[in-house]
Amino acid sequence: MTDNDSGDFHERIHQNFARQAALHSLGAELTRIERAMVEIELPFDVKLTQQHGILHAGVISAALDSACGFAAYSVIDAEASILTIEFKVNLLSPGRGDRFLFRGEITKPGSNIIVADGRGYAIGDGPAKLIASMTSTMMIIRGREGISG
Repeated sequence: MTDNDSGDFHERIHQNFARQAALHSLGAELTRIERAMVEIELPFDVKLTQQHGILHAGVISAALDSACGFAAYSVIDAEASILTIEFKVNLLSPGRGDRFLFRGEITKPGSNIIVADGRGYAIGDGPAKLIASMTSTMMIIRGREGISG
């Protein structure tokens, strides 16, 4: 984590989430924010499925990427921003459930590059089921025109 004061990262994450039109189109909700960890949930919606009626891999990837990115916001300077530069997703089980939980956690903070790991869970009858994992690499952006915290 950077030694700089990250300010009120809760408020910055809420403001950035509010500007995420893609997440709103998915019905995503920001449900938990802690330093180095963020959770996003979304309800099942048939509009988010692929041809077999399970949650589309693109939706899973977008939600995990966002959870990891917002977790990164919690450990950077208040003036900085984040851009994902690489990620890998493992789809572990079909996305079937009433709701889905996506958790991003910082694995390796840095002054320029941050690595985060994400986990996606299907929630329904019974215990939550792990459906996907992600490893994400993000770049801290400072002073770039058009990109701000």
